[in-house]
Amino acid sequence: MAARQGKSRPDDEAAVFVISVAAELAGMHAQTLRQYDRLGLVTPSRTRGGGRRYSARDVELLRQVQRLSQDEGVSLAGIARILELENHVDALRSRVAELTEEVERLRATTSGGSRIFSVGPGGEILASRLGERPRRRPGPGSASQALVLWRP
Repeated sequence: MAARQGKSRPDDEAAVFVISVAAELAGMHAQTLRQYDRLGLVTPSRTRGGGRRYSARDVELLRQVQRLSQDEGVSLAGIARILELENHVDALRSRVAELTEEVERLRATTSGGSRIFSVGPGGEILASRLGERPRRRPGPGSASQALVLWRP
């Protein structure tokens, strides 16, 4: 349930710190890290033998949990919810970026002479713009409409 804070470098993701070092870097006791792991607040990587390995991003997350708990008085359940929502926001931002790229790609495709056509209820071909849906006309044969992207 680890939240991302800003942009992280690949080195920030490397799980290199044993629990005692991570605890010292975060300014807390190793038992606190174990408790946070049990609660799913900060979940470190594991070695083959089951030992915990923390990354720089994990250590920063530990500090954030500690700030929320001690300075803001947020309960551990509240912190878990905050981290969950931050992860959700990050996922949504990534999805918006993907969709924005797709829209830009489609705009570039259609500005190069491509056009979108639809077939009307009477079989007529209607030119459309990207993102524009053909108007539905009541009556027989209006239940389905076909959209075709034409590239000359």
